[in-house]
Amino acid sequence: MTWTAPAPADVEGPLTGDDRPILEGYLAWQRSNILNICAGLTAEQLSLRPLPATNLSLLGLVRHLAKVERIWFRLRATQTAEPFYDPILGKDHDFEDIDPAQAEAAVAALVEEWKHSDAAVATMSFDDTFDSGRGPWSLRMMYVHLIGEYSRHNGHADLLREHIDGVTGR
Repeated sequence: MTWTAPAPADVEGPLTGDDRPILEGYLAWQRSNILNICAGLTAEQLSLRPLPATNLSLLGLVRHLAKVERIWFRLRATQTAEPFYDPILGKDHDFEDIDPAQAEAAVAALVEEWKHSDAAVATMSFDDTFDSGRGPWSLRMMYVHLIGEYSRHNGHADLLREHIDGVTGR
């Protein structure tokens, strides 16, 4: 039987109130969007690079977002993990090393990384700062950055999905 990407559970967050629950909820919604865009596709379809001008695939985006989660939450903000991929493999290893046999594990790894990310910063204040590699950032700014990162890549994913099977607006 061929593995097919499952649909995520619906995510809802507060629309009013303090900034932390709003930003955490909106990041959770953006996170679920990447899985929703991938839902229903086979591992082979997730591995396709349907746009000839780029090396992007949905599987590559899933792998990239897992790496990004680890970098920001557990390497920079809390220094509690090692890099997701060996740096010697290159900065684009997540996009380049695409194999349909990795798809199910890559989706599971992304979901697991979300849990680790949330746990890593659970006791931090949004005003706590860390070295972003470009100077001090607050945890609040990191959430804003991650929401932007997911938004951008979810847009890429929408275009890839449309080229794969014509589905839009997931």
